[in-house]
Amino acid sequence: MSTANTTFLILSSVLVLFMTPGLAFFYGGLGSKKNVVNTMMSVFVMCGLAVVLWVICGYSLSFVGDFGGVFGSLSALLLHGVKLTALTSTKIPTSLYLIFQMMFAVITPALFVGAVVGRIRFKFLLLFTVFWSIFIYYPLVHMVWANGFLAKMGVIDFAGGTVVHIDAGVTALVLAYFLGPRTGYRKGKQEGHYSLPWALLGTTILWIGWYGFNAGSALAANQIAVQAVLTTTVATACSMITWMLIEMSLKGKATLAGICNGTLCGLVGITPATGYVTVAGSFWIGILAAIASYFFVNFLKARIGIDDALDAFGCHGVCGIVGSILTGLFASRAVNSSISTNGLFYGGGFKLFSVQLFATLFSVIFTALICFVIIKLLKLFVKMRVDVKEEQKGLDFGEHGENVDYVIPLTLEAYQFEDRKKEFFQDEPNNLKEVSKSSKDTLNSTIS
Repeated sequence: MSTANTTFLILSSVLVLFMTPGLAFFYGGLGSKKNVVNTMMSVFVMCGLAVVLWVICGYSLSFVGDFGGVFGSLSALLLHGVKLTALTSTKIPTSLYLIFQMMFAVITPALFVGAVVGRIRFKFLLLFTVFWSIFIYYPLVHMVWANGFLAKMGVIDFAGGTVVHIDAGVTALVLAYFLGPRTGYRKGKQEGHYSLPWALLGTTILWIGWYGFNAGSALAANQIAVQAVLTTTVATACSMITWMLIEMSLKGKATLAGICNGTLCGLVGITPATGYVTVAGSFWIGILAAIASYFFVNFLKARIGIDDALDAFGCHGVCGIVGSILTGLFASRAVNSSISTNGLFYGGGFKLFSVQLFATLFSVIFTALICFVIIKLLKLFVKMRVDVKEEQKGLDFGEHGENVDYVIPLTLEAYQFEDRKKEFFQDEPNNLKEVSKSSKDTLNSTIS
């Protein structure tokens, strides 16, 4: 066992887990006040649900056996028969690789929560996540990362462009379509952000955690991991600045919410390419991801008419698609010799580009179709959307009986202060004249 690689992967796994509460703060801060508890809980609950599913059948369906290049098998339910102490090619225990992949299974379903906040029933979300994980996420993991049919075609995805962001983003779009828009969405009567500082805190946590996500996918403390850290940083910075400059050019001012969104666009866009591209490649991926996402969110989304509340598809779906395709242009064997051919811009011709384009389209269509079936079947047994009254009041109280801000009972002295303040302002004109006269007399006396 390699002590360095094992320590590195333990740290990376912790960082990826840390991303999920970061996402909860990001979505909670951008959402409306009456839905903060529901939004954050819907994200954070994945830390429990996804772990249980992964141990029961997720790892087995993803990495054990093979069925048609699409599924694994059910031979390792509850990790039965898995040799946890066996070493991988990078000399880390299989148990640690299992844990690292488990953290990806946690955050991926949390991503699509952003599209459906404020109107989906919590029970429906939990049931949907179970079936979504089994029939969409685990198959894609197998197809891309466990020598499934996409991997055998030559598809490369360093840390989850197809497996994580495209499937989560497309899922968000399909869920939003079936749910319909929020009350008042078409009339532009939506509430503002609950807390931009929370959104910034969430963005910061996500950026820090993303180093575990991307660099950790090298599965070793080596030069490729270092390259992933570098390209992740460059792409994210370029995306942030690009979004800000577009806002300033088109709207006359930069916004904190915009900078946070631009940051995430860079993180998402570089994910599939981060261990395969040069710094120059990451520079252009960051810029193009921000441009694509900005124009989708601000122009195309309204025309499509689907209410993706916190732009889960606009960020993760769009930038995942952009990053996956651009990997076929910018990938370089000089960076990572494990890939079979260079991207188009590095003399590899159209081979890798065409394969990446096919994998991207396949992931979009596969996810959309299976989502459609899962939702249709679940709706026969479970109500998907809350009623109008609960939506207007807020899902915090309607679904959970809680509020994000509780009023602390006032002490007797505070009540008396409030009463005196009310009495004062009932006769406000006269009282203000008395205060003004008293202040003026005090000032004259001081000068004298």
